[in-house]
Amino acid sequence: MPRSPRLALLLLAAAVGLTTACNQKKSLATSATGGCDASIKLPQGFCATVFSESAGPARHLVVRKNGDVIAGVLDQRRQTGGVLVLRDTNHDGHADLEERFGDAGVHGVVLGSDSSLYVSTATAILRYRLTDSLTPKKKVDTIVAGLPARAVPSHTLAIDMRGNLVVNIGALSNGCQAKEAPRAPGRDPCPELETTGGIWTFRTDKTNQQLKDGTRIATGLHNAVALAVNPRDTMVYAVSHDRDGLHDLWPELYSNDESATLPAEEMIRVASTRPDYGWPYCYYDYLKGERVVAPEYGGDKVQTGRCDRLIQPLIAFPAHWSPMSLLFYTGKMFPAQYQTGAFIAFHGSAFRAPLPQEGYQVVFLTFKDGLAADYTVFASGFAGGMSSPEGAAHRPVGLAQGPDGALYLSDDKGGRIWRISYK
Repeated sequence: MPRSPRLALLLLAAAVGLTTACNQKKSLATSATGGCDASIKLPQGFCATVFSESAGPARHLVVRKNGDVIAGVLDQRRQTGGVLVLRDTNHDGHADLEERFGDAGVHGVVLGSDSSLYVSTATAILRYRLTDSLTPKKKVDTIVAGLPARAVPSHTLAIDMRGNLVVNIGALSNGCQAKEAPRAPGRDPCPELETTGGIWTFRTDKTNQQLKDGTRIATGLHNAVALAVNPRDTMVYAVSHDRDGLHDLWPELYSNDESATLPAEEMIRVASTRPDYGWPYCYYDYLKGERVVAPEYGGDKVQTGRCDRLIQPLIAFPAHWSPMSLLFYTGKMFPAQYQTGAFIAFHGSAFRAPLPQEGYQVVFLTFKDGLAADYTVFASGFAGGMSSPEGAAHRPVGLAQGPDGALYLSDDKGGRIWRISYK
């Protein structure tokens, strides 16, 4: 029996649709499925689902009011990074739409409003105007240009209560030597402090600013990558990477074990006008619980000298854990005890040999009477069977809070983005 023209057209359309679907490549970033990720260890009642399976070297995150997750992605080999936008259209906890834009690797991201996105590249801060779609408007503003570049971009961003951009600019050396080599003395005064080693603010209503147009609000921080504004007291907080290389640069003075354990990662609060936290002249000794003079400036592991007058950290974390992001939780999803503290994501150590490497986890820090009290491990299991930069399965980086109070966490090693919820 001959087919009708209408039936023939329907069959042809179905065949074309099937062929097209078979030829499409499913995006790795939106291929996540399943329930709780059993490899991630969390307190009872929490669940980490894989929101995005393979986002690439994802760094910092933000979440829009509509639930879109926006991540900065570093350059990787021959693949250019940029900005990744993920959307969960059916609300099953997994991204199913994505868009990428930008022509340079991105580390820091922050929302100025729900429609303005600021991102940091190795040397600049850009502003995108967001729309209801996954892609921004075509016009891109350069807010700041000419920032000092580190080997791995680390210009973390925040927005203060006045609407200014808060920017970390990490130091370029361990001890401000003219050339980083064994037994090389540090320069005094340190010229690096003029352009790095601190936290700056920039206006958001001006474009094409240079470093000289910004205001340095804190100095003496080796690399304050974990950076945030606390909405409860409106102050800027940071958890800074301390120095490396004590044994390599001063082998007669420091053993391998001392190099692995002494220079603490320290949490600070910018509560005064341009406070000084000591780098490069001092480092905070995790075991002694005090600042001591750095070897580049005549330190002998004991004397405190010029470091006595400096502001002490709110709390210190073990050496080389590499704090990457700081989030003051304000949501209602998690139990009450989480609504007055902060989460800190640690990338994991690379400089604790011959001791085992540590970190590779997210901790929750409690506050009491406005002071950092103590911390507990909130999420672990990221490294898998091998805690090392090369062997770890995943390395935590960015933290963001969703509109429903869920926590989002990025990983620049395995490329996952998790959504952590509580029931």
